[in-house]
Order: sequence, then structure tokens, then C-alpha cells
Amino acid sequence: MPNDTVSQALSVEEDCAQAEIHPLIAQRRTRRAFSSKLVEPQVVRALLEAARWAPSSMNEQPWSFILATRQHPVEFDRMLGCLLEFNVPWAQHAPVLLLAVARSSFSRSGDVNRHALYDVGQAVAALTYQAIASGLTVCQMAGFDIQKARSIYSIPDDHEPVVVVAIGYQGDPANLPEKVRRKEIAPRKRNSLDHFVFEAKWGQPSRWQDSSQTQRT
Repeated sequence: MPNDTVSQALSVEEDCAQAEIHPLIAQRRTRRAFSSKLVEPQVVRALLEAARWAPSSMNEQPWSFILATRQHPVEFDRMLGCLLEFNVPWAQHAPVLLLAVARSSFSRSGDVNRHALYDVGQAVAALTYQAIASGLTVCQMAGFDIQKARSIYSIPDDHEPVVVVAIGYQGDPANLPEKVRRKEIAPRKRNSLDHFVFEAKWGQPSRWQDSSQTQRT
């Protein structure tokens, strides 16, 4: 699939924005086509550093990451083996796989931390935008075997495997299985602001949001 097809799809997405947003946000989307180029160690370190500075409840920083790269095939295959079948054909080409894990209790008191999953999500989001700024693409996967990951990596009971993230440089969508390729080049769809921004009571659209007067990026 020519690169100009992907660019055209991106242009359609950006034209649908309802307000002017930062290009890093406008450009972010799930990509499953990865090139064979490996991600440099210093770049991977920068991604993890970005995650380290994410905000969290009580500064608990309840995230942990298990890393697997194609430079180390045995470890890479172990993590690849945790993925559901649909994700394997394309994820096997990603140079980096990362399992994000949430500690579900506060380290100070042992009480349940109901914000842990939210905080891990923020850390992965920080990692994602650092990746985009570094010229990388990211795909976050809920499709993995949680119990298998817990067993393989001896994850403690008070920690919850959250998501597996594939990271790498963008490749050619033509190399993807047909079903996945169609998703890769399809325009990104987002709910309008009045679909989820309310005021005064649940379900009542906010008065400041006039969806008939949108700004284009």
C-alpha cells in the first residue's frame, strides 16, 4: 500500500477535529504495520523516562513495565506467546513489546488503590506521545492472556497486568493481513464532544459546546 494512501487517511482524520489541537495528538492513531528497523536503546530509555514522569494519585507511581525486544529473541517470543491469536501475525514484527502492570494497593498502607489503572493509563499515554515525538508508532493491546502473563512473569497477586504495547517505526500496511490492513488505513472515528461532555446533569450537553461551529486543524 503506497505511503500516500496512509497520508490521505491521516488528512481525513485531522479535518474532522472539532477544535485546534497539538499535532502530536492529531497524528496519534493505532498502527500495526512496523518496519524492520530496531528502536535505538536510548530512544527506548526516553520512552520509559516519559512514563516515569506521569502524574499519579498520592505520587504512588503504581506502574511497572516488562520489556521485550527483538534483539533478545527468547524473551521476545515469551511475551509474543501471551498475545491472543489475532495480534500475533503483526505484533511479531514490532521491535519492542512492553507489558504494563498496575500495583492495585497503596505501598504505604496496603489499602486498595482504585486509581491505579487510571494512573498506569496516564503513564502509557506519556510513553505514547514521547514515542510519536520520536518518530515511532504505538499499538496498545488488550488482547492478551492475563493469566498466562501473570504465570510466565511471576507477577504478584496485588499487581494487575493491564496492556501490552507494541512499539516501532512505521512499516508498510501492504504487509499486513487483509483484515488488519483495512483497519490500518481506515479514517479514525471519534465521538463528537456533545456525545460525552455534559453540564448541569448527566446527558445534558454543555452549553459552551456548539457542534455546529467547529474549528478545523
